[in-house]
Amino acid sequence: MAGQQDGAGVARDSGAPLRIGIIGGSGLYSMDGLVDVREQVLSTPFGDPSGAYVIGRLVDLPGVELVFLPRHGVGHRLNPSEVPYRANLFGMKALGVSWILSVSAVGSLKAEIVPGHVVVVDQFIDRTKGRPSTFFEGGIVAHVAFGDPVCRALRGYLLDAARQAGATVHDGGTYVCMEGPAFSTRAESNLYRSWGASVIGMTNLPEAKLAREAGISYATLAMSTDYDCWYEGHDDVTVEQVVAVVQANVALARRIIRQAIPKIAAHDGPAPHHRALAGAIMTAPEAIPAQLKRDLAPLLGDLLG
Repeated sequence: MAGQQDGAGVARDSGAPLRIGIIGGSGLYSMDGLVDVREQVLSTPFGDPSGAYVIGRLVDLPGVELVFLPRHGVGHRLNPSEVPYRANLFGMKALGVSWILSVSAVGSLKAEIVPGHVVVVDQFIDRTKGRPSTFFEGGIVAHVAFGDPVCRALRGYLLDAARQAGATVHDGGTYVCMEGPAFSTRAESNLYRSWGASVIGMTNLPEAKLAREAGISYATLAMSTDYDCWYEGHDDVTVEQVVAVVQANVALARRIIRQAIPKIAAHDGPAPHHRALAGAIMTAPEAIPAQLKRDLAPLLGDLLG
């Protein structure tokens, strides 16, 4: 890995570990074989992340470290609109993460996506309202390419891993990211179905946009917990039934992650989106405030010369 480039052009020397981020529930990092577990508390120019980053390594993969972050904080105390997405992703970048697996509970918009199934999505539709989803404002402007918002290589590794873990997995699909915290009206749910969307959730699109700006390859493992309200009989589903599916999904997600990590570690070359920011900055370097350059240094790397 000597001389490998991560992020916006910052070289990672051959002695540094490959770091793979995992964003999801706090139960994900209690997986078999995780050792040397420790916590890292960070503060960022965008405020504090959702919680401490939990860093550990798998005993059979020297040179690879996993960086976990509970999206909603320990105890699920942040609603989807309150999650500090910019701080979370900036912290991942500052810690040297070059790949992120996002594990998310979603509602199904298609009959064939049964609760308990997994969807490895490839597209998003944004239905959020005014959430900050860029690092570049207040004196610096950047426009990254986002036509394909999911890293193709990472999506492939997740698909293979899900099949090996015994999941019923759907290859591709569109994730509608709504504001919440209330669920959709029936009219909205049917509208999203008419668009051909597959699942609905409340968190992943800000993450995907910020990961791309940070030069981190990102993919979503969408875990179906129930049908959205379009489905006849949806209102008869009990909280206990949904919780049972969620608990089973956590165990399944751990197995999928465990299968995916060696595939990511064996990737030939740097993470595919490590230079996503190259050519995207529109602001003349001399016009960018000095403090902003310092604040964004983990993202900018050597791009400003």
